Amino acid sequence: MKLGAYLLWTPVAVAAGWTVLLGYLLDDAVNPLADLRLLLLRWAVWIAAAAVLMGLLNLLTVHWSKISLLEPGWPYSALVLLFFLTTLVLGVVFGTDYPIVSLLFQYVQLPVEASLMGLLAITLVLAGVRLMLRRRHLTSAIFLVVAVLVLLGTGPWPGGNASALQEAIVVGRRWITQVFAAGGARGIVIGIALGAITTGLRVLLASDRPYAD
Repeated sequence: MKLGAYLLWTPVAVAAGWTVLLGYLLDDAVNPLADLRLLLLRWAVWIAAAAVLMGLLNLLTVHWSKISLLEPGWPYSALVLLFFLTTLVLGVVFGTDYPIVSLLFQYVQLPVEASLMGLLAITLVLAGVRLMLRRRHLTSAIFLVVAVLVLLGTGPWPGGNASALQEAIVVGRRWITQVFAAGGARGIVIGIALGAITTGLRVLLASDRPYAD
């Protein structure tokens, strides 16, 4: 059965991958694969949308099961289902530009995201403090100082007038985020791109067959 899956899906995956790749590399004016490439990409979008829909259905099933069995924390599951279904119905029926949908996004979604970011910042500082208490190294001190400096330079300060110290901290925070953080982010993105290229080439050359597992 597994050998049959290899023989069936390996040529299909390799042919689809090379078709999309050559469709991008060749000129559209003399490219016989342009239409086929667009068709395969549309199929990929539909498959991704179906995967998202299955994830949402699984989310609904899990929370509905908690509510039915009255498991600990079931009121939170009920709130998740209520807000999810309300937002979904309003968005599908009236569209994303409907005033109520905009209000839900502005006064519910954005505050929740801001709270999560604030919680992440506090957790980062606490992790730095615990790291300093357990491992007193120069790197731990640099980590804690940079975290506190970025927090002080990002958040508002008490008082209306900006002092020289505050301006210096803001400049230092901007320099850290635009030089070190941006450089690290670019390195991570380059690593992801290289990993994606390597994985894609292995699939195109039939070295990896994740579709047959």
